[in-house]
Amino acid sequence: MMHWFRFTNLVSLVFLGFGFFLYFHIYPSSSHQNMAENAPKSVYEFTVKDIRGNDVSLSEYSGKVLLIVNVASKCGLTHSNYKELNVLYEKYKNQGFEILAFPCNQFAGQEPGTNEHIQEVACTMFKAEFPIFDKVDVNGKNSAPLYKFLKSVKGGYFGDAIKWNFTKFLVDKEGKVVERYAPTTSPLKIEKDIQKLLGSS
Repeated sequence: MMHWFRFTNLVSLVFLGFGFFLYFHIYPSSSHQNMAENAPKSVYEFTVKDIRGNDVSLSEYSGKVLLIVNVASKCGLTHSNYKELNVLYEKYKNQGFEILAFPCNQFAGQEPGTNEHIQEVACTMFKAEFPIFDKVDVNGKNSAPLYKFLKSVKGGYFGDAIKWNFTKFLVDKEGKVVERYAPTTSPLKIEKDIQKLLGSS
């Protein structure tokens, strides 16, 4: 009798466990569904701050191909990246291409200046004509919401974290993140991908 009692208890536990499995995996909770429904679908859903601290809705760039880059003024990659980004911008800005640069000081403290100083260096020393935005964190608990989204869509090797200055994200005309490029990827090597999204060759 005791064995039968234990057996029925075991069967009951198995069915109970199976019931929980079905409930949580086949019929996910409404909170999970709401989270999925409320998750951002494009970069256009984000508002960022420009270099002067003014709010900018990225929906303003709707219909454009975007290259989003975390920049720094004192990095070994700075000169070559700014130079090639300028080439791309000059060549394609009238075809619906935009570069959005976000200064970041998280990598060896290579962007330590104020926003005013960063803008002066970027525009005077490196001749950047594309928009420079407010300095942000791209990793960690204070990571900018835009960068949390970019990393969630396009993770990198050995984890999603941004590895260094001048990591690049390419965004299509619908605001979808289509590619992520390592800091060491030359901007000019991205040109063909930009052309494809612009519909030019």
